[in-house]
Amino acid sequence: MIIDRTGGPRRLGYPAAAGVFAVGMAGTTLPTPLYGLYRAQLGFSELMVTVVFAVYALGVITVLLLAGNVSDEVGRRPVLLCALGLSAASALCFLFEGGLPMLLLGRVLSGFAAGLFSGAATAAVLELARPGQEAHAGFAATAANMGGLGCGPLLSGLLAQYAPWPLALPFLVHLLLLAGAAVVTWFLPETVRSPHRPRRLRPQGLRLPPEVRGVFAPSAVAAFAGFSLLGLFTAVAPSFVGETLGVHNLAVAGLIVFTVFLGSTAGQSLTARVGVRKALPGGCLVLVLGLSLVATSLALTSLPLLVIGAVCGGVGQGLAFRAGLTAVGHAAPPEHRGGTISAFFLVAYLGISLPVVGVGALAQALGLRDAGLAFSACVIALTVTVGLYVLRHPPAEEA
Repeated sequence: MIIDRTGGPRRLGYPAAAGVFAVGMAGTTLPTPLYGLYRAQLGFSELMVTVVFAVYALGVITVLLLAGNVSDEVGRRPVLLCALGLSAASALCFLFEGGLPMLLLGRVLSGFAAGLFSGAATAAVLELARPGQEAHAGFAATAANMGGLGCGPLLSGLLAQYAPWPLALPFLVHLLLLAGAAVVTWFLPETVRSPHRPRRLRPQGLRLPPEVRGVFAPSAVAAFAGFSLLGLFTAVAPSFVGETLGVHNLAVAGLIVFTVFLGSTAGQSLTARVGVRKALPGGCLVLVLGLSLVATSLALTSLPLLVIGAVCGGVGQGLAFRAGLTAVGHAAPPEHRGGTISAFFLVAYLGISLPVVGVGALAQALGLRDAGLAFSACVIALTVTVGLYVLRHPPAEEA
């Protein structure tokens, strides 16, 4: 049982906070299997799909820069409630979608919500752990992030394929989940000792406390490489599946996207056993193997190879991601933990956005298949470089 800062007993601990985190992150990937329907309805190109996705990432990055450390000042609960409200507003934009502007607005609002969740929810999960639960809480935080991202396309793909109102029902269901998450959040203990209103929002950039500067660089660049793969699957995997592999079932498309995040969660579960020093370079190696399988699946038009590549790449991403987040989170002093974690996610979301827009632009000139092959080659080269770097500059096992 958790005792909050006012001395009152609370029965909700880090699993409840992790559940709220997962529900919030699921909304950010909910539209993924639906982009093909929006393309048919509104008539925009594959490049515009990646632009819509990148607008989401721009929203995340903006919040991380302007308010990434705000939960260190005002408290975790108010920021989580604000993030849930932004998620609900995003769902309403999609629910009452009237054209491309509403899709863009919905994605921006979703990005704002994800930016707030990334720092505040991760910090809340870690801080609600009782003594001896730190390792479990660390896994719960990263698994809630990746598990939520994976469940979004799985849920919407199943509903869009097998239930009525394919462009409405997924968002109605998510609104109900958000309402439940808001109730849970209201009863979560506040972990910030003296929350207060911030004087003003100001760009925080990438200023880091001295304690984390040594561990931040290798952790963040590994996250950038891994999130590039996640961005590819989240933004354009359904198009790859439909146009390149000839599979048009939305549930299958959602399931394939889910597999990469399932692999990520599995990789995260292995990180504690492997150790941070080995998980970062080892994760990069497995990520290279996964990317190679994805490229081979496109070259041979093989759906099984794409699924295997998604799982393998996800495992590599999960290994490196949890190792990096654990090292950065443990190295950061409590009063700067939310802002430091937000800076980590900022670098990661640059990886999930910029390369994907490049795929969309290449697809206009080369076609989706060749664009995917070019993307895989570039990210493989980047990941090999990152892996060699973290082999030479590994973080400490205990931060």
